[in-house]
Amino acid sequence: MKTVVHLLSGDEAEQETALAIARNLLDDETDRIDEVAIVVQADGMAAVKADGENADQVRTLLEDDVAFRACSNTLEMLDLEESDLVDGIETVPEGAVEVTRLQSEEGYAYLRP
Repeated sequence: MKTVVHLLSGDEAEQETALAIARNLLDDETDRIDEVAIVVQADGMAAVKADGENADQVRTLLEDDVAFRACSNTLEMLDLEESDLVDGIETVPEGAVEVTRLQSEEGYAYLRP
C-alpha cells in the first residue's frame, strides 16, 4: 500500500500530526505500507523549512525514504526558494495536482490531518 499525506496547515499541531502519521506508517509492523509521500503546500510549508522547528524530524523521515514534495506555486507565493527547504525535498509545479496524480495514477491512499 502507498499513502500520501497532504500537509496544508500552518497550525503547528497539525504539522506535527502529519509528520507523526508518516512515522507511524513507516513503523507499521504488518509491513503492508510500501511507500509514504508528504505533499506540502500553502501554510504547511513552514513545517519543511530548513531553519524550522521540524527540520530534524523531516530529515529523519527523508532518510527513511519518505518522499516530500513541495508546491512550487506556494514557494513563489511565499517568496521562498527551494534552498529555504530541508535538503532532499523535491518540488512539484502544483501540490494539489501532485496529490491527485499520486491518487489516480499511482494508487496512493489520501490522508489529511
